[in-house]
Amino acid sequence: MSDRPLILAGQYGSPYTLKMRAVLRYRHIPFRWVLRDSKWDDLPAAPVPIIPVIVYPNSDGSHGEATVDSSPQIMRLEKEYSDRSVLPADPALAFIDGLIEDFGDEWVTKAMYHYRWTYDADIDKAGHLLPVSRDLQMNSDQLQKSYDFITSRQVSRRALVGSTEDNTPIIESSYERLLDILTQLFSSHDFLLGGRPGRGDFGIYGQLTQLAKWDPTPMAVAATRAPKVISWVDRVDDLSWLPVEGEEGWVPFDAVPDATASLLYEIGQTYAPFMVANAQALVSDADEVVCAVEGGTYRQAPFKYQGKCLQWLREDYTALESEVKDKVDTMLEGTGCEILFDSDTTLNEEN
Repeated sequence: MSDRPLILAGQYGSPYTLKMRAVLRYRHIPFRWVLRDSKWDDLPAAPVPIIPVIVYPNSDGSHGEATVDSSPQIMRLEKEYSDRSVLPADPALAFIDGLIEDFGDEWVTKAMYHYRWTYDADIDKAGHLLPVSRDLQMNSDQLQKSYDFITSRQVSRRALVGSTEDNTPIIESSYERLLDILTQLFSSHDFLLGGRPGRGDFGIYGQLTQLAKWDPTPMAVAATRAPKVISWVDRVDDLSWLPVEGEEGWVPFDAVPDATASLLYEIGQTYAPFMVANAQALVSDADEVVCAVEGGTYRQAPFKYQGKCLQWLREDYTALESEVKDKVDTMLEGTGCEILFDSDTTLNEEN
């Protein structure tokens, strides 16, 4: 591996970009930040056109492999850099941490998209600021065209990710409960699994960079309901200063904070039924995902990538040693998360 810095390419309005930037900062991994699709972006094409992109340099300094998808990016960094790991040494705790990360990436993101592209003030801010963030030289005509294009496209896609009038109470109440759970956590701990951040912290942080710090409507909710959460988001943005020694700082598995246990219940009542229903819809080639979430009926189109996420999660669960699996099962008992590991909804290869 080259000793040259990595390159992280993304956008300020991307929760996954800021998630990975925070991971790199915390882990003291040298990197260069590049605004994707800006005049400074001379990077190779990524496997798929999404952000963030992490580019590994060749030994001669040229651009090497370009990687995407924040969760696999984190795991690859764990293999290649040893200091300040975001993986707990306890495999049971590490599995729970990964589950929390996927909840942030695949459920909390629904709130991020929903708020940004539902309310007029949020649409207007995003439409004006997202295009100009990568090109300050845009003239007024270009800005208007970009505004019209991005707002029209993103608003039209709301239903694809579940942002509908019927789903609004489910999505917004889940966001509010997340704020309350984190506020409870901060009365005793700085992170979900103790005194250092794990994958779950960074997964939730990424979405909150937009929800609690950027988009007007959810930001106002956070400011009045959960000011500590806003301060936590500021802190996690750059944890390079945080003292970390070896494997110290993780809570013992049997001493997980009460708030983290509450979060697992939230995951079991929202993310879990959706992920299972999505998998079932993909297997049966259904046009719609329908599931019960917190006393309501949640509907959206099936999403293949989230089917893959559930498959990967199940593979990780299956790979656990029996005594580790028993610990995980005990922690998840009664949360609703148990249905995630029901083999009856395994995806087939075609999906």
